[in-house]
Amino acid sequence: MTTDPALLPDETVEPSSAALQGAALVRLLTWLSPAFPLGTFSYSHGLETAISDGSCHDRDRVGDWIELLLIMGSARSDAILLAHAWRIGAGDMAALIALNDLALALSASRERHMETTQQGMAFLKASAAWPTRLLELIGERKPESIALPVIMGATARAHGIGLTAILTASLHAFASNLISVAMRLVPLGQSDGLRLQARLEATLLATADHAETASLEALGTSCFHSDIAAMRHETLHTRIFRS
Repeated sequence: MTTDPALLPDETVEPSSAALQGAALVRLLTWLSPAFPLGTFSYSHGLETAISDGSCHDRDRVGDWIELLLIMGSARSDAILLAHAWRIGAGDMAALIALNDLALALSASRERHMETTQQGMAFLKASAAWPTRLLELIGERKPESIALPVIMGATARAHGIGLTAILTASLHAFASNLISVAMRLVPLGQSDGLRLQARLEATLLATADHAETASLEALGTSCFHSDIAAMRHETLHTRIFRS
C-alpha cells in the first residue's frame, strides 16, 4: 500500500474532543452513514430472535432491550474497547493486536464473532480510501480478522477525530440499527422509531461518557438474554438477518 504523505494527519497533534469541523466531521458522517459499505443493516445482534419469541413485541420492550445493551451489555463493552483502541492508535501495534485478540475472545457466539469481524474487515477495507500510517502498519501484518470497535477507534485517532465524538457516533449508529431492525420486524412505525431515538439519548451519552475513562477491567456484560438470543439465532427457522 502506497501512501501520499500529504494525506496523513499530523500524528504529533493530540486529537481534540471538542466539536468536529471540516474533513474530520465529514469523514465521521461518512463512516457511520448507512451507505458506508459495512453491511450493518444485515445484522440484528440477536434482536430478531427476541422479536420472534415475543420478548420484544412493542416499542417499550424494544427500548428496554437496547437500553440495557447500552448500560450493561455488548454496546457498553464495545465502547470501552473502542476507547482503548483510540488511545493506542498507530503508536503501539503490539498493544493494538492484543486488544483485538481480547475483543474477539469476548464474542459470545459464532454469529457475534462474525458480526464484529465481517464489519471490522469491511471498515478496514473501506477506510483505505483515506490512507494513513495506521493502515500501512495493519497491512504489513495482514490480520485475518479484526473487531469493528478496535479498527474504528484506532482509525478515528489516526484521522484526528476526538474520542467523545467517535464514541457518541458509534453508539448512536448501533442503537439506530437495532431500531431499524425493530421497525421492520415488530413492526414499529416511523413515529415509534423516533420516540425510541429520543428515549435513548440520555443513556447513549452516559455510556459514551463512562467508556471514555473505563479500564479494561470494566469489560463484561450482564445481558445474558441477549447473548442467548444471539446463540439461538444460529438455528432460528426463518431468518431475515445474519445475526
